[in-house]
Amino acid sequence: MTKRNNLVFIGLQIVSWVIFVGLCIEAGAMIVNFVVSLIKPEFVRNLYQKLDLSQMYNTNIWVYFGIYGFILTISILKAYLFYAVTMLLHKLDLLKPFNSHVADTIKKISYITLGIGIFSLVAREISKNMAHYGIEIDKLNQFWEDGSAFLLMAAVIYVIATIFSRGVEIQNENDLTV
Repeated sequence: MTKRNNLVFIGLQIVSWVIFVGLCIEAGAMIVNFVVSLIKPEFVRNLYQKLDLSQMYNTNIWVYFGIYGFILTISILKAYLFYAVTMLLHKLDLLKPFNSHVADTIKKISYITLGIGIFSLVAREISKNMAHYGIEIDKLNQFWEDGSAFLLMAAVIYVIATIFSRGVEIQNENDLTV
């Protein structure tokens, strides 16, 4: 492995850690806001990222819990996705990348990405249906506007995981024949 590739790989590790920490902060802030909104309902109009869900809370508290549940789930899954990516980059050996741990981790990343995509699309459709009842949903779209991209990314990552699994099989066969 060249020195340049090693520097790029270290840069990717740093970027993935920064994104992971940022997503953890966002998910943590969302969890704290949710707990505070349960204790003090008047706080619902001053949520994280200037999210005002007071109209939804006053209209139907169960809809508020459901939508906020989707927001929390998507935020936590995104943080977990980048945790898996950082662990993959940490344990990846570029001299011998085809091993079962890497293949399994890439497959897990594809499943997490698929989950984010599915939750995002379901949440977007539910929020569209709430618009028919006069509930403002414009500020909610930021949490699930990229659901289709996550579905496509999950498919691509799954193909890569399948290729890595086949690479592990071929490498194991070659190790046995030598």
